[in-house]
Amino acid sequence: MNLKWRYIILFSFLIIFSLYLLIHYAVLMLRGDLPPSPRHLTGLPERGSILDRNGRFLALQVRFADVSVWRPSIVDIDVLSNELSAILDMTPGEIRDRINASESNFLYLKRQIEDNTARRLNALLEEKKIRGVMVQPIVGRVYPEKNLASHVVGFVGDRNRGLEGIEFAFNNILDGVDNEGRGSQVVLTIDTYVQHILRQISLKTMEETKAEAVIFVAMDPRNGDILGSVSLPDFDPGNIRDSDTNSRMNRPVIWAFEPGSTFKVYSIAALMDSGAISPNTSFVCNGIYTPARGAPITCLRNHGRVTAREIIILSCNAGAAFAADNISNNSFYQYLSEFGFGSRTGAGSPGETVGYFAPSANWSDRSKPTIAFGQEIAVSAYQILQATSAIANDGVLVPPRIILETISADGKKVTEWETGESRRIISAQTARAMRSYMVDTAASGAMGSRAGIQDMPIGVKTGTAQIIDPVTRRYSETDFIASCVALLPDENPLLILYCAVIKPQGQIYGATIAAPAIREAAEALIDYLGIPRGRNPQIDHPPSVTISPNRLPTIEDHVPDFSGLAKRLLLPLLFRDDINVEILGDGWVRRQFPPVGTQITPGIKIILELE
Repeated sequence: MNLKWRYIILFSFLIIFSLYLLIHYAVLMLRGDLPPSPRHLTGLPERGSILDRNGRFLALQVRFADVSVWRPSIVDIDVLSNELSAILDMTPGEIRDRINASESNFLYLKRQIEDNTARRLNALLEEKKIRGVMVQPIVGRVYPEKNLASHVVGFVGDRNRGLEGIEFAFNNILDGVDNEGRGSQVVLTIDTYVQHILRQISLKTMEETKAEAVIFVAMDPRNGDILGSVSLPDFDPGNIRDSDTNSRMNRPVIWAFEPGSTFKVYSIAALMDSGAISPNTSFVCNGIYTPARGAPITCLRNHGRVTAREIIILSCNAGAAFAADNISNNSFYQYLSEFGFGSRTGAGSPGETVGYFAPSANWSDRSKPTIAFGQEIAVSAYQILQATSAIANDGVLVPPRIILETISADGKKVTEWETGESRRIISAQTARAMRSYMVDTAASGAMGSRAGIQDMPIGVKTGTAQIIDPVTRRYSETDFIASCVALLPDENPLLILYCAVIKPQGQIYGATIAAPAIREAAEALIDYLGIPRGRNPQIDHPPSVTISPNRLPTIEDHVPDFSGLAKRLLLPLLFRDDINVEILGDGWVRRQFPPVGTQITPGIKIILELE
């Protein structure tokens, strides 16, 4: 047999086999005997949860199921409707009407029913031998805190893949692509209580000032942990279709703006630390500074003779400009670059801006004095936090971070998030001098006095910056950013707060509208964070809970000891099918039932109480 006939025979066989498959499939369709989709889908991807630092859920995966019908397989529609009505919370008539009204043999009867409802339905279908109904397990993403920290957390798309925020930046870790679909948990540095306080104050400030947007952030300067990060307007990540680009903008991270007079803290620190000026160097402010070329720089008033202290307290633009004359362009640029301006902080949020800070070679004659009081440079709110950490930490800059740690799907591997290295950028003497100037700024009668609080000296600097009009490319006469930065307490600061009110109406000054917001937040957070103050001294006491090692014990034949485990380590237990775990409260495991050593039986319920 030659090669040609071999090809003909092979080709004929393939045609006959294909026709057989088509005819067989058609017969099955006509008889209504198509095999139903599997009712129990194994291997569902387990996307890891996103939690705050205290184990509170900000995003978690929930199992649902879709209930569908293949009409040719239905034996008795009345029996089917009567049996399913109670479980699906539908009347028999609704079920019949929906099936009969469908123009297709395949239809969805109900979408996203709860997992326990799906289990009951599967049991009923097996028991009653009901044909034509399929239960397809699916997974969905739930955001229990809704708008709270929504810009940080982000959201997922229809395929449960991260599209923005931590959901996007840590998508491969959360969906477990390298771990057979078992995703790890991501624990944020965010504290939901701190976030709630900042958001409530921001909402009130935005309403009172009729502002276009508000930024409010908080950081622990000792380790760089971002405790709160508010951007208004915000959105509900569980209802993303009702949001728009403006509400989804993570302003503290991706938006760069001219900081105005708050920047004097860093420029004057750079001038003092470089030796260009000393605390006693004085300048005469007659209300104006005239550069070699370009428009003059003005102050709100004639401040007379000023030193570094008065430049900060009085927010003297001319004084800052005169002081900047004493340093070279390159040295000034290098010092301010050490504060982190012009570079990403690496905090962990996607899309972070580098801001705008032109190399000194590109500066005009007006650049250096203008930068000294916060113009001709654009920064982010996170860069402000980072730079202020150097003032708080006696000259040591600590980069911010938004991720605390990741925890593997089995709860056994805890990986702390690595951020940039801390480094000394100015002397302790310079940092302490700046803190004392900022404390004087918050004193009664000073520019930042509306941020001052009782029983605790805090450091403050306010600012008001014009916004460049995108049409004219000149500074707007109506659009401003009012801001205030604070660190507290004045010695060994434990908290940095920064608030920026964007395009307020009416009052426009940071000292008037941003400073009160700082005071309100400080009053609320001092007590919550246990920061010692005059009327609230800190008392040392022994802890009531012993914290166990950061790993989840193995569950085999007997109930293990869960005492002292953090809530975030317990979450993998919720996805087990062989046991039923109920977690009550927040914090760490204080009590458990049944007791340690109890024999494990199928479906055993374990209750863990946390404090």
